[in-house]
Amino acid sequence: MKTIDLDLSPLYKYLMKTDSAYKESTMYNTQIEPDFIPFYKGKTILITGSVGTVGSELLNQILLYKPKEIRLFDNYESGLFMQMQSCRNSVKVVPVLGDIRDGGKIHSVMEGVDVVFHLAAYKHVELCEHNPFDSVRTNVIGTQNVLKAAIANKVKRVLYTSSDKAVNPTNVMGTSKLLAERVVTASSIPCCNGGNGQIFSSTRFGNVLGSNGSVVPVFTEQIKRGGPVTITDGRMTRFVMTIQEAARLVIKGAALACGGEVFVTKMPVAQIVDLAKAMIELLAPLYGHKPEDISLEYSGSRPGEKLYEELMSEDETARAIELEDMFSVLPALIDEHTASRYIYPGIVSDKVDKAYISRDEKMMTREEIMDYLISNNVLGDELTLSLQRKRDTHPAPESGHKTEILI
Repeated sequence: MKTIDLDLSPLYKYLMKTDSAYKESTMYNTQIEPDFIPFYKGKTILITGSVGTVGSELLNQILLYKPKEIRLFDNYESGLFMQMQSCRNSVKVVPVLGDIRDGGKIHSVMEGVDVVFHLAAYKHVELCEHNPFDSVRTNVIGTQNVLKAAIANKVKRVLYTSSDKAVNPTNVMGTSKLLAERVVTASSIPCCNGGNGQIFSSTRFGNVLGSNGSVVPVFTEQIKRGGPVTITDGRMTRFVMTIQEAARLVIKGAALACGGEVFVTKMPVAQIVDLAKAMIELLAPLYGHKPEDISLEYSGSRPGEKLYEELMSEDETARAIELEDMFSVLPALIDEHTASRYIYPGIVSDKVDKAYISRDEKMMTREEIMDYLISNNVLGDELTLSLQRKRDTHPAPESGHKTEILI
């Protein structure tokens, strides 16, 4: 046990935001989009990769639409078991232990399914660099297995989750994601032209803050230990989104899809070094450290890593449509007559003249990043509860006032 003096005023500044953010995040999970109810209510839904961070949040949100049945498909046995337990009192939930590499298994589980959310994938850039063939087998061939099963079982809608790393890729993961996107689009074109009612589309994610393997849990653990916080390159910029936003994008994309397009959500951009500094300012005092004592350490870019990310390339802008909160990149394989069928609510413009690249967008300030982390509860209940404990134990200090903390 030791006693240290800490300036807690930056934390108290955000305390009221964390109180309201927790309530708002709880309320958020009770909200649904009325326009999307017909696509999911009373339907049988399959989620591949259901145990992942986004898959788990997607399950929470899609349950609110009251589907008839949800099938959870994953190769992580313990995670699937726990997920099944959490849904005992909900709609019919069928856990299926399997791998999308197994075409026969995914074909059998898709019988009678109306909507497929395809999230299963290898997503870690460096691991994919070391295991390129396995990445292709899962991300490309696995996706092809999902599509073949969907076509054979006459599944109405399939939504594939891709990545900003699929645009002008420089690594195995991004390349495999791009190829999977093209497989989805190519599979959807005969469906559109043939008029059989099947719709397959994709959506691209930015960096999902707080997900497994994202920088947020990594930085949090480093701050707990007192640093250093490791950053590959101080110039690095990223599109960012929350887990809840990612799940909402999946639900919205599947409902809006016309076939073969790629949806791109408009999202904020942050420099990773500013994200690290914002987290240090918020979290260091909670773990008994002074923010100024936690250093940054630059390790250099990892294999396949880019300094910036792209969500929409220059070439894609020629066939993109801007909506209120996203873009839709239409398939390159369709003609003008088919393109006229792509009608969405809330179209802002049918002309897009600028690529969507993180280095070219306005960066969030450190203050804005802290607001974003708090208002979206990205740092989780731990931050909220820790701040509440400190508030209850110590009166709110004036700015710059040192508070004695026993740790």
